[in-house]
Amino acid sequence: MAVIGFHASHEQIPPSTLLRDVIHAHEAGFQAAMCSDHLAPWLDAQGQSGFALSWLGAALASTPLTFGVVHAPGQRYHPVISAQAIATLGEMFPDRFWAALGSGENMNEHVTGDPWPDKAIRERRLLESVDVIRRLLAGEEVSHEGTFTVDRARVWSRPATPPRLIGAAITPESAARHAQWADGFITVAGDVTALRDVIAAYRDAGGRGPVSAQLHLSWAPDEADALAIARDQWRSGTLSPPEAWDLAFPDDFDRRTADASEEAIRAAVTVSSDLAVHEARIADILGAGVDAVYLHHVGQQQAAFIDAFGERVLPALQVAS
Repeated sequence: MAVIGFHASHEQIPPSTLLRDVIHAHEAGFQAAMCSDHLAPWLDAQGQSGFALSWLGAALASTPLTFGVVHAPGQRYHPVISAQAIATLGEMFPDRFWAALGSGENMNEHVTGDPWPDKAIRERRLLESVDVIRRLLAGEEVSHEGTFTVDRARVWSRPATPPRLIGAAITPESAARHAQWADGFITVAGDVTALRDVIAAYRDAGGRGPVSAQLHLSWAPDEADALAIARDQWRSGTLSPPEAWDLAFPDDFDRRTADASEEAIRAAVTVSSDLAVHEARIADILGAGVDAVYLHHVGQQQAAFIDAFGERVLPALQVAS
């Protein structure tokens, strides 16, 4: 049976409130959870950005859910620190934590003062990071010279079974590259045809493990309210790579998306007051070959969404599957 999970958006919700939201989501029937790992929000209106790695300890201790985090080692996080954090969460909560590793975004990484590298260098840095993290999780002492330096590092507290390291990507090209190292794959659910293409690229390149998708949606009992929420909180999603990777500040995203059209917003976010529309959209995503879909209601108030989807949408999808 496919997993329907809850996405905890640190960019939008204070961490204390978000912890209550994920407990609520578990009680409402969501089967898993994931979160973002940002230093800054996309937009000033979002206004938050809690530290995901410390929040995850509280969230895992407060629910029985499996959790994942989208995480970018290499610049803001030295890969040895990434490995230690992953190992600690894995040791405390065996078989309940995974990390999706990506090449990062300038908005979170520029704070080190180091130049923002081009995509080819970021991809090389990611591969080096994965190798170092895996070796540290296996108990090796590691030294490395490349896009970063490691000097005789060892992670002492480790789980018996290392957490899964998942490839995070939105293009077929990146998905195929991740297939060489990843224990699974996660992407953003846009157009279903494009989703099928990116999954096929991962599988055709030998990609193993489960495939997950994150779905951005906006629901409210009134259609105009649902659209207003999406415009206020997630018009940043109308920007595509490479621009979305390269902008450095929330003000940049605000300026670039100030005039986003309704059509562009609806292309980035599934907007509807009709729960049946959301149910059908999720079913289409699952039908594209996804093992788990994580629902991200882009509003800052999550309770009504959790209750409505827990009462109506999740049971219908479970019956259908």
